[in-house]
Amino acid sequence: MNRRNIPARALALAFALPALALGAAPGPDAQVARGMYIVSTSACNDCHTPWVMGPKGPEPDMTRALSGHPEDANLPPAPTLSGPWIMTASATNTAWAGPWGTSFTANLTPDPETGLGKWTVKNFKDTIRSGRHMGRGRPILPPMPIAVYRNMTDADLEAVFAYLRSLPPIRNRVPEPLPPPAKMAVK
Repeated sequence: MNRRNIPARALALAFALPALALGAAPGPDAQVARGMYIVSTSACNDCHTPWVMGPKGPEPDMTRALSGHPEDANLPPAPTLSGPWIMTASATNTAWAGPWGTSFTANLTPDPETGLGKWTVKNFKDTIRSGRHMGRGRPILPPMPIAVYRNMTDADLEAVFAYLRSLPPIRNRVPEPLPPPAKMAVK
């Protein structure tokens, strides 16, 4: 999403929220506006949008909004943690390492090859509800707060999915998670 779309989406949100508050059946625009509201208040950009150093410090790079860990960010192995330090994050805030291994935030844009473009709303809801990729695959790893998001209503998850589908697709193939170093040595 580029910065020029933000005012238009904010305006749509301003008109849609009163209708939602009155209990009106949400139309497509209201559902997308509701999804935008949920995504913007649920910290999705904090991890799924790569961060860059801005004039006031680290900030999300909204030209790559919700596109996940940059495919061209070649990271060295995660540092070894000890004592009270149990996890670390990359400078982009899109790669996290801890006892589970290294996880990379997913591309949530509707790109058909590298994002959610081929997903259905059922795939999305099953993933959030089960904590497993596509509702049946590998576990969704930290720092994704699945234990919190699985409590969203079906209507909220459907709105989030509608909003994500409304974004411009960004081609960005995110790497698969890496196991912890001890498990990597055992093959």
